[in-house]
Amino acid sequence: MKMNMNLNQVENEVFCQSCGMPLASDEVLGTNEDGSLNRDYCVYCYKAGQFTSDVTMEEMIEQCLKYGGDSGMFADKAKAKEAMLAWFPTLKRWQPN
Repeated sequence: MKMNMNLNQVENEVFCQSCGMPLASDEVLGTNEDGSLNRDYCVYCYKAGQFTSDVTMEEMIEQCLKYGGDSGMFADKAKAKEAMLAWFPTLKRWQPN
């Protein structure tokens, strides 16, 4: 997930509604309890109809920064975190019930 994208790019792509990872192919889609594909969440966040980890939004952002930072995905971690803190509350998982 590149955090230097503009909002027009975000509107045209589908992202995991938990971690923000692009859902570019069926291989990265999570699964429902019946084994069918879940088009809202990635395989890393959602398997067999359940979230794979019980984390807060802030903990998820820290995980994303760690994995993205280790891969060299983020040129500036502080700016990436700022963008995630603004974007993640709009994702389905982090919406108030």
